[in-house]
Amino acid sequence: MKKKDFISIRNIENDELLQLIDHGLEIKKNPAKYSAVMKGKSLALVFEKPSLRTRVTFDVGFYQLGGHPVYLSPAEISIGKRESVADVARNLERMVQGVMIRTFGHEIVEQMAEIASIPIINGLTDYSHPCQALADYLTMKEIKGDLRKIKVAFIGDGNNVVRSLMFGAARLGVHLAIATPKGYELDEKAIQWARETGDATGCRLEIGHDPVAAAVEADVVYSDVWASMGQETEAEERKNIFGAYQVNEQLFSRAKSDAIFMHCLPAHRGEEITADVLEGSQSVVWDQAENKMHMHKAILDVLLSGR
Repeated sequence: MKKKDFISIRNIENDELLQLIDHGLEIKKNPAKYSAVMKGKSLALVFEKPSLRTRVTFDVGFYQLGGHPVYLSPAEISIGKRESVADVARNLERMVQGVMIRTFGHEIVEQMAEIASIPIINGLTDYSHPCQALADYLTMKEIKGDLRKIKVAFIGDGNNVVRSLMFGAARLGVHLAIATPKGYELDEKAIQWARETGDATGCRLEIGHDPVAAAVEADVVYSDVWASMGQETEAEERKNIFGAYQVNEQLFSRAKSDAIFMHCLPAHRGEEITADVLEGSQSVVWDQAENKMHMHKAILDVLLSGR
């Protein structure tokens, strides 16, 4: 890749994203071939926000590549409080070969990438979740094939996940329909970038408030929690506002008969998704979760080996 870091899908060229996805699928098929590519290397896993899937997939994934992951909790670093971003970056670049950081402010990741001489990977910020989105597109390609021939419907909150899915759709030429309640849309600046970038790739972007219109003839229906981390105090209010955006059998039936259901997890059954859809035969959420590890392996291999 041309960039040292993986901060946002916006920063990665179209062909590079496709190559990363293909590399992730290759690693999944032939894990033994890559079992020693990170031998002698260490990766710092900086978690300001808790995680199940991101923690395990990066930790186990880097270990399976032959490297040594080092988990660092908020109590050990507390970026911006116990130590400044700059001091953390300058320390870690002397001790490890890469950093994955999962934090709140997007500017923290950007600042660390600017200061550190080693690769910085955005494991999640309040603004974006690029590793998740790329793993999602890997799953879609694995199951559905050509990404330019599918329609993806995202139904729910205009959060960091769908923002990164939108950036990816613009880069990869995906047809993406987004339905959010009024007042919970994505920011116009992000939408404008996606529309302008997507003009060159054939991306079709639909932004609206009607979940049914988004789901009609979709190949993929995607949902996420209504209240993300840090929004717990809004949870009850959001349940009332987002009621019509629940993905249930009735809404899912508007998609194609062979559509798949995706969710980045954790899922709240009875809220954004019903148990029958989440646990149904067309749900691929467990494959999707596993594929994070394969996608993370590909990102790590490319950034830390210069391959």
